[in-house]
Amino acid sequence: MFAPWIRTLSKNLFGRYLLVTNVVSSGALLATGDIIQQTIELAGANNGQKRDWRRTGRMCVIGTMMGPFNHFWYKMLDFYLPGTTFYTITRKILCDQIVAAPFFASFFLIGMGSLEGESIETSIADLKKKFWAIYLADWTVWPPAQAINFYFVPSHLRVIYVNCMTLGWDTYLSYIKHRDANGKKAALLEKEDIILSPNVEINGNINKAQ
Repeated sequence: MFAPWIRTLSKNLFGRYLLVTNVVSSGALLATGDIIQQTIELAGANNGQKRDWRRTGRMCVIGTMMGPFNHFWYKMLDFYLPGTTFYTITRKILCDQIVAAPFFASFFLIGMGSLEGESIETSIADLKKKFWAIYLADWTVWPPAQAINFYFVPSHLRVIYVNCMTLGWDTYLSYIKHRDANGKKAALLEKEDIILSPNVEINGNINKAQ
């Protein structure tokens, strides 16, 4: 009963509208990674921090903007480096790590900084500070994942595969990008608690005296 409908939907999502599918899934999964990271942060926080949905929205925007680059990058790799021999897959992985990985790490950090209202100088400083943490971690995670992608996954499903694999990676990116901001926010909340505590005690003593 549902088989024809499912086949039609599959053809549209992974054929006619593949670019749209890749773009939407890129944005949705980067946002999901941030939701997971914020859940982890809030679980370990005892200082009144609240979930930042604007931050999640910014992550979604960046993911959506990165979607078209992913889409055309893998099409280009498959066009210029066709086949699944060991030599071809090795070259694809090296291209991905040497060209795409630095670009996406830089785009993510500078793009997020711009959406958060940072100046370009501040965003570049943040890039210099955090780039190598992301890039070195990238080398430990993505070569094996991309070997599977380039050998087993059909060309039109490469971005979907990468987007699914990146859920954990996106959580890590959110952590790296926002760890300094979270530390400053927590310190500010603790400082406010210290400032307010004497006032609470004084008011309590006054009430008792009355």
